[in-house]
Amino acid sequence: MINLFILLILFLCYMPMNAKKNDAISTNKPTSMIVAGDARFTILTPHIIRLEYDSTRRFVNSPSFVVIHRNLPEVPFTKTLHGKWLIIKTARMELKYKVGTGKFNDENLQITYNQDTSHPIIWHPGMQNNENLKGTFRTLDGMNGDTHEGDTIPTPFENGLISRNGWYLLDDSNNFLFDNSAWKWVKERNNPEVDWYFIGYGTNYKAALVDFTRIAGKIPLPPRYAFGYWWSRYWNYSDDELRTLVKRFKQYNIPLDVLIIDMDWHTAGWTGYTWNKSLFPDPKKFLQWLKEQHLKTALNLHPADGIAPTEEKYAEFAKAMQFDTTGHKNIPFECADKKFMTNLFNIELNPIRKEGVSFWWLDWQQWPYSKKIAGLSNTWWLNYCFFSQMEQQTKQRPLLYHRWGGLGNHRYEIGFSGDMVISWKSLAFQPYFTSTASNVLYGYWSHDLGGHMFGNVQEDQKKVNPEMYTRWMQYGVFSPIFRTHSTKDPRLNRVIWNFKGDYFQALYDAIHLRYALDPYIYTMARKAYDTGISLCRPMYYDYPKNEEAYTFKDEYMFGDNMLIMPITTPAVNDFSTVKVWLPEGNDWYEWSTGTLFKGGQTIERKFLINEYPIYVKAGAIIPMYDDKVKNLQENSNDLIVKVFPGGSFKTKLYEDDGNNNDYQKNRLHFHHDTIRT
Repeated sequence: MINLFILLILFLCYMPMNAKKNDAISTNKPTSMIVAGDARFTILTPHIIRLEYDSTRRFVNSPSFVVIHRNLPEVPFTKTLHGKWLIIKTARMELKYKVGTGKFNDENLQITYNQDTSHPIIWHPGMQNNENLKGTFRTLDGMNGDTHEGDTIPTPFENGLISRNGWYLLDDSNNFLFDNSAWKWVKERNNPEVDWYFIGYGTNYKAALVDFTRIAGKIPLPPRYAFGYWWSRYWNYSDDELRTLVKRFKQYNIPLDVLIIDMDWHTAGWTGYTWNKSLFPDPKKFLQWLKEQHLKTALNLHPADGIAPTEEKYAEFAKAMQFDTTGHKNIPFECADKKFMTNLFNIELNPIRKEGVSFWWLDWQQWPYSKKIAGLSNTWWLNYCFFSQMEQQTKQRPLLYHRWGGLGNHRYEIGFSGDMVISWKSLAFQPYFTSTASNVLYGYWSHDLGGHMFGNVQEDQKKVNPEMYTRWMQYGVFSPIFRTHSTKDPRLNRVIWNFKGDYFQALYDAIHLRYALDPYIYTMARKAYDTGISLCRPMYYDYPKNEEAYTFKDEYMFGDNMLIMPITTPAVNDFSTVKVWLPEGNDWYEWSTGTLFKGGQTIERKFLINEYPIYVKAGAIIPMYDDKVKNLQENSNDLIVKVFPGGSFKTKLYEDDGNNNDYQKNRLHFHHDTIRT
């Protein structure tokens, strides 16, 4: 018998209103700092030590692109000198450096990390991080599974912060810095020598992530609506066609939160900022109509071609830039030019946004580096510029949909993974790709659910496979962002009312399950902000000493209490078969059947098209919505608590306004509710 003592209550304890935003870039010096000749060591957290060497002793205090916070609480340490050897000790680490012997090498520097005193980790410069568990990479454009179409060698991942070696070395020596202007801008280093960050954690992977957020900034909490259904399709929709589409969603009782309009919203060309009036005769009125339908809108941008003379605001932009319009040439794009970027926002983008555009889909596919500052990634810097501009221009949460630019981009939210080939192989790769990105805190990858384009297959195979699409959408329910998209191909109009029978019902149920799970998803997203632990995370975060946590690469935790093993192969005789590893320490309920399994075993299970391998910890409490919820712009008053019996358990529910920034300045205290089963 289930006894419900108290339902879920959230209590907010406000900090002073003048508190700084958590990710405001800090230039203050930390207190746990030791200078030894030409070397400087800073103990930033119990797990992170900064190591600098500069023969001029002009050490860097400015924030870098990755490390934006160093003014942290002092970490207790001791400092002694034995001959020339400086020895710094904390509760977890011991650093030895031979003063006066030059740049760091394997003979003059050593760090010992003592998570397990019987097996300490001993590191010195030059050691290889050969068991790195990887991070992510820029794009899945043109990929079929883990390889590019036609290739046989898998696309390499960038290294992540998490490694079975138990440590990671961040080399920040050649990274760019931020200046101290009002809108902080890129600054080059004058004389970079050595600027390293040693992160030691053993198997305590979660500690490494939370400590990294303390120096590199938190994962922002997206607006609540971002966790709803995004409709996106590369198609030259007109105003009337999109109105009809939205009405059909309502007719079929399909929840919807975000409508993305691809690049045909503007006049011809990849780059444009002037509405295509043949498709959208009255853009302001159309955007107002979408707002009345409780929808958020995003527009696609490809800014590389600059400002063309055909743009409505070309003359105004040219005047602001003091650009010679003789010959009617394009005003060239340059993201490192502060004047150009300021005018891009003030003249072109902000007026459009104020008419009703909620956020931008920033799709940079052109040359990788700035033409003005050597080595400056256009992708990285554009992500910063767009996100920071939105922070300045609105009291609502900034939201940017963009490509991965590198370490530190977790601060700019949602990633666009790119144009992937439609195949079972592609579907099979995305779960591993997504959860692994949490190793660089990039927890909000958004995929083209269903795949983007047909690959190198025969013409008679270029049609929608309803089973594959259904399984892709079911995976999407348990991915960070629930967004469909496809290329401009009339065969790829994958609205669910084009599907029949069991496929329609399974798709319908998947979309509604996504909305039902929003209270759980949003609570876990708030936890990602607080801890750096993403919604979709590898099994080894929770079970680092189990070999299965590394070998079952496609399996992942969805929040704290749900385990997902995606179906990524076709059914045989109507059944899809998967092997699932259920970790010991918990018993596990199978969502679709209610069957209880003991932990510490691998099971083989079969699923019909309307079932999915979801396993919930025994004792877990999953807060949910009912099926009345059609969008996520407001909190529903109807809450369902789904209880999985198994002893005493505690859960948390987080709710807020859904789109303001108060969460950054409020210290949260949850009342825990115990449900005994």
